[in-house]
Amino acid sequence: MSAPVLFGLLGAALSAVGVYGLMVGRDALARILAFNLLGGGVFLVFGAVARRGAGAGFAADPVPQALVITGIVVAFSATALAVALLKRLAALRARPGAAPAKAAGAQAEGATARVQPGGDA
Repeated sequence: MSAPVLFGLLGAALSAVGVYGLMVGRDALARILAFNLLGGGVFLVFGAVARRGAGAGFAADPVPQALVITGIVVAFSATALAVALLKRLAALRARPGAAPAKAAGAQAEGATARVQPGGDA
């Protein structure tokens, strides 16, 4: 078994684990990690496709390599944004009196609640 085929199969397996994690993950952080696994598998498959031509004596295709490098940068920034939003959501949920169930119940009773950014409700 050649190296590009092995990398392609490993990329497919990594993508399958990522899809499985997205489907069964209950925690938001677990879903973020599963999405990263899925992306890593796709990047590995693209790298294997780009390298396969070089194994047959041709030059490696630079377009999939450029896509993989760009995708890694975009995936890193998207992961950083998702984790920052998750931390902010956890901080908002941890504040006393800011639970979404209480706000919905108060509005259902006819009370109006105004939420100010950075302040208490």
